[in-house]
Parts: sequence; C-alpha cells; structure tokens
Amino acid sequence: MKFLTLATLAGAVSALPSQSLVKRAAVSGSAEGYASGVTGGGNAKAVTPTTTAELIKYLGDPSPQVIILNKEFDFTGTEGSATDSGCAPWGTGSGCQTAINKDNWCKNYQPNAPTIAKITYDKAGVQGIKVASDKTLIGEGSKGVIKGKGLRMAGVKNIIIQNIMVTQINPQYVWGGDGITIAGGDKIWIDHVTTSEIGRQHIVLGEAASGKVTISNSEINGQSKWSATCDGNQYWGIYFTGSNDQITFKGNYVHHVSGRGPKVAGKTVLHAVNNYFGPSSDHEFEVASGSYVLAEGNYFDGVPTPIKEADGAILARDNTMVNSGKFEGSNSAVEQQIKNAGTVAKADKPSANIKNSAGFGKL
Repeated sequence: MKFLTLATLAGAVSALPSQSLVKRAAVSGSAEGYASGVTGGGNAKAVTPTTTAELIKYLGDPSPQVIILNKEFDFTGTEGSATDSGCAPWGTGSGCQTAINKDNWCKNYQPNAPTIAKITYDKAGVQGIKVASDKTLIGEGSKGVIKGKGLRMAGVKNIIIQNIMVTQINPQYVWGGDGITIAGGDKIWIDHVTTSEIGRQHIVLGEAASGKVTISNSEINGQSKWSATCDGNQYWGIYFTGSNDQITFKGNYVHHVSGRGPKVAGKTVLHAVNNYFGPSSDHEFEVASGSYVLAEGNYFDGVPTPIKEADGAILARDNTMVNSGKFEGSNSAVEQQIKNAGTVAKADKPSANIKNSAGFGKL
C-alpha cells in the first residue's frame, strides 16, 4: 500500500504544470528600423486576461505590463448599439459601404449623396481600447483575437503588439471604427498582426504627430462584403499622415485594397521595404506633397496602379512588378531623409514568399 501511495503521489506531481515544460508566449525577435530598441513591458510578470474588462484594465494600466492573449475577446455588444442618420456616397448596392453621419460628415462632405434615415451600429467599435505606455501585447499561437474593437495609442511610447488579430469592427459602415490607431506615439512596434473587416482604416497615424514606428510581418486583409468601391476591396487601408512621423513598413502583406495602401502625407518619412502588395482592384500608394517615401525590394502582383498620387518625394528601386502597373520615383533627397530619421531596416531581394509568413499565427 505504501508503494502504491508513493506511486500515486509521484504520478500526481508529474501531472502538474511545470514552468520548464509549459511554453508561454514571448516576444519573438526584435524590431527592425525606426522602432529598434523598443522593450514594451520588459520583464514585467506576464498576465493573461480572461474577460474584455480585464483586457481593457491591463492595457490601460500605467505600469509596465506583458499581456498574453490565449482566446478571442469579443467586444461586440459590450457597449450597446447606437442609431444615427447616414448617407450612401458610393452607391446603394449590396456591396457598398454606407457612412455614419459622424460630426455631420454627410452634410459637410457628401451633400448630394442619398441619405439614410437610420444606421444602427455597434458602439464598441467606434473607439479603440486605450493602450498605455510600456506594454507588450502578444498572442499565443493563433488564439489572440480582438473582435469588434480596435486598439488606440495616444500620447504613449514603448509598446510592442505581436501575433494578434483585430477584426470585425462595423465593416459595413464608414466611421464605424479603426483597427489600430497611433495618435502621438513613439517607439511602437506592430508585428505579425492581421487586420480584417474594418469599417474605416486598418492602421492609422495622423491625428497627432508620432515619432518612430515599425510595422512588420503583418497582414492588411482588405477582403470584405462591403467597401467604398463596392467591389469587395477595402479602400480605407493604411493612413500615414502624421507630422514628421518616421515609419518602417517591412515584410507586410497588403491585399484586396482599392486605395490607401498606404496613403502618405504630412511630412511623414516612410521606408516601405520588402512588402507584398496585391491583388488589388485599383491602387496602393498615395504620396502627398511634403512626405518622403523610399520603396525598395517590394513585390507587386496584380496591382493595376501601384501609385496613384505622386506629389511627394519618392525613390523607388529594386521592386518587382508582376501583372502590375509602373512604380517610379528617382528623388535622391529621399535617401538622406530616411537615414536622418533613425536606424534603417535592411532591404533584401523582392520575394513572393512574403505573403506566406506575414500576419497573425505565423511566428
């Protein structure tokens, strides 16, 4: 009996979780380019939220946090719904987005569009979760999903977001909410993140001046039942219009967009390197006057118009164009601006394999 008791105890002990055996999510690699050196939550003890309220609490905590997501956090319905008037500037077909009349937008900017008396949308999506400084947010495997609400970083610094998905934010309604917003941030690294089915912008910088940001190995999935071009390709992709922002955009997969993939303005310095663009129904880049773009080592496949607006300073080199239009630019002043902005990411040869390694669940 004594032997059996000891054996039973030994079996019970061996069945207990062991820190040496249980693999926890941890940051993979380090940021290239402008956000190099970012540490996020550093060595803070990892926390694993189980409810949407806990996730909001940890992300907004003023102290450093390492936050692990091992499930889907569905914010749909958590703040109720709202009903406003709206309009249909892009058509009334089943595949067309409609616009919420936010801040009287329809009257001010689309006075001739058909009006819609009532649009009911989910309130949680309109404003993203506030993320405080010194945070690491990381998903385990392919489990870390935030549904129905985005992330908002305003006036913060030193943040890592890795291996998560942000999805289903009022996708049929313009002004229904953004995926990831940076409004005055510095040393922020977004890596292996997928955004999909977003009502407004997938990633947006521009409400306030930001510093150094790296977006890498991420997927901007513009496929949607509704779009401003009514063709299943999202127009509101990536919006880089901050004042003097420095952005490294490397190894990303941007597809099924019809514009703003990205839009660059506001004296932004953008290094777009080794990305995969396409297929797209219309255009990718819009580069406004005052901004600087170095696009090198990118792979365009099935993009009719790689660049539509080219009023800014553009230097394009070593890009591969497959079933795509031209992407040209030879402004030599761009290279010095890129170097002056900070640590420059290395450019490799263009590769069609980029799309296979970009996004959530592919660490």
